[in-house]
Amino acid sequence: MKVMIRRTATGLSAYVPKKDLEEPITEIENADLWGGTVMLRNGWRLMLPDLPRDTRLPITVEAMKISDGA
Repeated sequence: MKVMIRRTATGLSAYVPKKDLEEPITEIENADLWGGTVMLRNGWRLMLPDLPRDTRLPITVEAMKISDGA
């Protein structure tokens, strides 16, 4: 699924256009963000692609939802 990752005043946020859903990122598996999983406040766990550490935000990436918190 397409996900836009951006930096907000309160931290990182993920926006899923197809669901019109924007949620703060509450947990990050890898310190450099890319190539690991992130947890959204709504319980979704997303696997992000492996991108260079210096990738600029905002960016739209193809992420895979591996858990919906249920």
